[in-house]
Amino acid sequence: MKGIVSALELVEPRSLEHALRLLRDDAPLTPLAGCTDLYVLLNFGTLAERRFLNLWKLNALRRIELRGDVLAIGALATYSQLIRSRHVRQRLPMLIDAAREVGGAQIQNRGTIGGNIANASPAGDTLPVFAAVDATVVLRSADGERRVAFNEFYTGYRKSVMRADELITAVEIPAIEGRQWFRKVGTRAAQAISKVVMAAVRAPAPRIALGSVAPVVLRVPLTEAWLSSGGSIEEAAALIEREIHPIDDVRSTALYRRRVAVNLLRRFWLDTAAPDTA
Repeated sequence: MKGIVSALELVEPRSLEHALRLLRDDAPLTPLAGCTDLYVLLNFGTLAERRFLNLWKLNALRRIELRGDVLAIGALATYSQLIRSRHVRQRLPMLIDAAREVGGAQIQNRGTIGGNIANASPAGDTLPVFAAVDATVVLRSADGERRVAFNEFYTGYRKSVMRADELITAVEIPAIEGRQWFRKVGTRAAQAISKVVMAAVRAPAPRIALGSVAPVVLRVPLTEAWLSSGGSIEEAAALIEREIHPIDDVRSTALYRRRVAVNLLRRFWLDTAAPDTA
């Protein structure tokens, strides 16, 4: 391990602006913060990158605040911060539910929301939450800032529209109406990668997002439209099976994931029904 680490270079930016200039002018540099995924690759000897940009000390990216009706979460906000945040508790409680199931206390103290988004894993526990609420990813480079709809951010397995000279600085969530719901199914409640994860909002137009059932986290628009029109949960269950694309892997089978997705959909619909219609 000592020999591996000695071959790596860690660059320490003085500010966000300095970090962005380094990404533009001193490439290649791989941003890092909590290192919860990077250390796994380092331990297994599969880490390809050799030069890293340490963002951990850029405290300006840790803010969680309301900007009018928008909840803005800085990219370096940790899961522990999310769990403690009154703004998140009031506006997006299902994100707290997701954060509580990301690893143990050590991971929650180090892992960052920006890292979870940038990592682009379809099994990321928080990602269906952002997909379900139509969040926006804020990207910055030395040349400017742009906003990308979360549901347009990923282009394939572990791929996104983010450029090499850009950093995620925040994720923005509009005001949400309707009952929020989150469930993760894994080998254990925490410290295990999800087999299926679902986040949903029960509103006149329901919004449903799933992880670990396709190359990217995804919404299920046909299922949503059917439920929005007053269609039966039985037909919705058939629709969601056609909209997801799970695979067999070391953690589970595609058949199991389809069955779990259907069961989660039914559970969401039952749990969020009005008392007189449950």
